[in-house]
Amino acid sequence: MRLFMSILFIGFFLFTKAQPAFNDKNVFEFRGVWIATVENIDWPSKRGLSNQTQKEEFITLLDRHQKNGMNAIIMQVRPAGDAFYPSTLEPWSEYLMGTQGLPPSPFYDPLAFMINETHKRGMEFHAWINPYRAVFNVKKSSVAPSHISKLHPEWFLTYGDKKYFNPGLPQVWQHTNRIVRDLVSRYDIDAIHMDDYFYPYRIAGKEFPDEKTYQQNKRGLSKEDWRRSNCDTIVKQLYASIHQTKPGVQFGISPFGIWRNKSKDPRGSNTKGGQTNYDDLYADILLWLEKGWVDYIAPQIYWEHGHPLANYDTIIDWWDQNSYGKNLYIGHGIYKAGSNTAWKDKNELPYQIKRVRGLKNTSGSAYYSSTSFKNNINNWNDSLQQNYYQKPALVPSMPWLVQYKVEAPIVNKQTTSSYQIQVKLVSSIKQYAVLESTNNQFSVAAILMPNTKIINLNNLGIQKKTNTQYWLVAIGKQNQLSSLVALN
Repeated sequence: MRLFMSILFIGFFLFTKAQPAFNDKNVFEFRGVWIATVENIDWPSKRGLSNQTQKEEFITLLDRHQKNGMNAIIMQVRPAGDAFYPSTLEPWSEYLMGTQGLPPSPFYDPLAFMINETHKRGMEFHAWINPYRAVFNVKKSSVAPSHISKLHPEWFLTYGDKKYFNPGLPQVWQHTNRIVRDLVSRYDIDAIHMDDYFYPYRIAGKEFPDEKTYQQNKRGLSKEDWRRSNCDTIVKQLYASIHQTKPGVQFGISPFGIWRNKSKDPRGSNTKGGQTNYDDLYADILLWLEKGWVDYIAPQIYWEHGHPLANYDTIIDWWDQNSYGKNLYIGHGIYKAGSNTAWKDKNELPYQIKRVRGLKNTSGSAYYSSTSFKNNINNWNDSLQQNYYQKPALVPSMPWLVQYKVEAPIVNKQTTSSYQIQVKLVSSIKQYAVLESTNNQFSVAAILMPNTKIINLNNLGIQKKTNTQYWLVAIGKQNQLSSLVALN
């Protein structure tokens, strides 16, 4: 059990007569959804929509995810050296209004709007950026005169139909760090998130054109180790930039599902992946975990169980054994629903969720992507709402990020089901939770906003049971908990 749980238990022993033994998967579970903006995959549905339509679409998908029991969204805010927010460093994304550099009219800040709506629903907002992709399609993409590829063409390399920041240049590392510091300092985000696009996936017969950069600054390394060193450097720098700017903000990465095949490295997974993080994307995620340069990972395990080359069960077991004490969430490829025999099986996703919950070091799930939930394929929305995510869950804490202790609220009983809350520092509270315990087994009955003054269990749909104890807990901005207060 993680250090957080140990600290939590000590707090309970000190402040309550009960000695709850949490089943952490019943209380703490990350439930996230990726929302992709590149090529308008998830939001907005197309370019050039009115402000009102953009907002309505976002609220609709957010309400859907809240209804499904999600507690976090992973929102792509920098798909290609651009921005879904006003920035002096990069132009407005073309996926918003249709032309790169064109702001919404009349002006509004989509990112501020999205963060506010997400937090209003008690969900975390993870700002997803792509570190190296600069132009999605060199023949078709809109590129503004102010785009960094126009201002510093020497920073970029073209590979296939895309233009990339050159990962070997310190100027690129510095620019990306400026982007992240700006985002973290100006917006109330809960995390910075990066996906699997470090060095690009290989194109058969084509070598990534960074030989000149390598020859200029080998640092005594082979080309493969040099590429990995470049990725190591930017990850280490970004971790420092985020936590120097706001120490409690998380840094998460969603790597490709296979670190390395066992045939190449005894530490690798028993898989036969054609490409891997280590050998092809030059992303040594195990090193980053071991060094503590990330706060959580959400590997993309988009294969089904029983897959002949990359079996879901084999891979999640491998990651669970290699999390190095950082938070681990499993990425599910729900976008594949209905695509083949395995993904037409309505039991595939339930199977995956149950397997995740049985893992010792894994704390939840993330789903790619938002649009996949729109049509309730395989009735999986129903499964989440009526079974697996019927009860809410708290986002797991990261003890190394916790910035302050949360004081327990004072609760004044008004009736058998109604209570008044008093707390000294409301600004330090992210939300409240009503927990219920039977035989010291806990679950979350309800999550409440920080401005809540009166709790009415009946209004929350909670019918008090004689053999069940109810508790109130305050939750801080790094998901740290106060001691429990009994609702007698």
